[in-house]
Amino acid sequence: MSGRYAVNLPVELKKEAEVLAKQQGVSLNQFILWSVAEKVSALKAGLDDPQFPGIMYRRGASGIPMPALRGTGIRVPTIVIANQKWNESPSEIADQYDLPVGQIKEALAFYQAHQTEVDLLIQSDSTLEQSRDD
Repeated sequence: MSGRYAVNLPVELKKEAEVLAKQQGVSLNQFILWSVAEKVSALKAGLDDPQFPGIMYRRGASGIPMPALRGTGIRVPTIVIANQKWNESPSEIADQYDLPVGQIKEALAFYQAHQTEVDLLIQSDSTLEQSRDD
């Protein structure tokens, strides 16, 4: 069952949401629904770091919370690997994913603040990939 709720968005916010929805290949309505669901989930989980509003935690199939760039499916460990292992600059990474450079810089700052956690996630992914290859 769903309920109707009219939303009055400021003009500029609506324009930005329309652009992001188009980039995601969904309708504005679907984008707003996802955004609200994402925010409600984050607040209920209490995992997000308020110092990094552009980063949210998502639970994947494994159930392990994974930091990701808000509004995208791009994980923070992916950004860190591109920056450290492949020596890509924040602007190169931003161009590759068609994202603002500020969002990439925030992901890298999040990594600095949560380095142990993100390094463990990267190590865990690496171990999982190796076990699949064996």
